[in-house]
Amino acid sequence: MNILFCAAAAIAIVSSIAAVSRNHAIHAILFLVVSFVSVSLVFYTLGAPFIAALEVITYAGAIMVLFMFAIMLLNLGAHAVHRERQWQPRIVWIGSGLLSLVLLAELAWTFSRNGAQTGNLPVPPAQVGLTLFGTYLLGVELASMLLLAGLVGAYYLGKRSGASVNTKGASDDDGPA
Repeated sequence: MNILFCAAAAIAIVSSIAAVSRNHAIHAILFLVVSFVSVSLVFYTLGAPFIAALEVITYAGAIMVLFMFAIMLLNLGAHAVHRERQWQPRIVWIGSGLLSLVLLAELAWTFSRNGAQTGNLPVPPAQVGLTLFGTYLLGVELASMLLLAGLVGAYYLGKRSGASVNTKGASDDDGPA
């Protein structure tokens, strides 16, 4: 079980790095799905099968579909990739790389100090629901509002300015048909 945990964690790290370093948005989403599935496997090996199922259903399923619709709405192409490369020079990777190293050092320090104290007791779904919608209700509601704001922003960015298209396929600005 420990080997499965380490393999899933390594796959999650590598696929997450690949997701943020891809130039093509569809490839990035596919790597992100692999990352979500491997994180789900990590949760399963830690004794939380319900959270693992929620991870696959919610993130790898619903959120990725939302991302795909946003990409289709935005109609990203080669021009967007070129513009993004101009906006984000390679030097910005230094900050995120340093933050990642700090997090890895903290993780290593925690494991060396306490050891890997993972309980393999299953967490019942009722306890997850009580925790999410009791203790962390404000966080859950803020996350849902953030997702809604992202959806509205994607709609606004993807909306064509100027001419609207009617059901026959001709533009309303073309004059009488």
